[in-house]
Amino acid sequence: MNDTWKVELHSHTVWSKDCLIGLDQMVRECARKGVDRIAITDHNTAEGALELAKRAPNLVIVGEEIMTTQGELLCFFVRATIPRDLTPAETIKRLREQGAFISVSHPYDRLRKGAWKEADLLAIIDQVDAIEIFNSRCLYPTDNVKAYALAKRIGKPGTVGSDAHIRFEIGRSTLHMRPFADAASFGQALMTAKSETKLSPAWVHGRSTQAKYMKRLGLRKRLWEGG
Repeated sequence: MNDTWKVELHSHTVWSKDCLIGLDQMVRECARKGVDRIAITDHNTAEGALELAKRAPNLVIVGEEIMTTQGELLCFFVRATIPRDLTPAETIKRLREQGAFISVSHPYDRLRKGAWKEADLLAIIDQVDAIEIFNSRCLYPTDNVKAYALAKRIGKPGTVGSDAHIRFEIGRSTLHMRPFADAASFGQALMTAKSETKLSPAWVHGRSTQAKYMKRLGLRKRLWEGG
């Protein structure tokens, strides 16, 4: 067993409306890039992650990126889909019932619909386990810096992620972590994790927009990026 794993904690598949990465292709891409564990965090659904975990149980962490009424939460070790548009308190309650590990997605990204207002974020900050302190898709680096500063100030561990929507992005921002088996051991390993981060170019956002239009036009099955 390796002393550490290379872990990707924010990624999307064809189960997200703005992504075309097929499930089997995600497995191949992780193997190519040396990613040992990947959290599949599709928008408002865990179904793709649950399916991929059946195919690659030693690779996949079942997760979800959930839009609440006030901002997005990023969750790992989820057992079933949590629906969107619940209050943060209700979303957190349901995640705790599943034993999930809870982070906050790109909390200060000024261009994201799922970013948080400061007062709303501080109101729930004691109820989450971590904060995403680096997201490769943040176009303004200072938004990541602000998230990092908050985590340091309040003593919360930080997660990082590529927020991958296309193959190019997978593995751009990862953590090197001690092996873990569940949410509890993941939280312990996160305390000593070492990050390796890289911002993605602005053009990747255009590919997400393209994916949305392709699906609206009924081209999803024919044109997605792999099986």
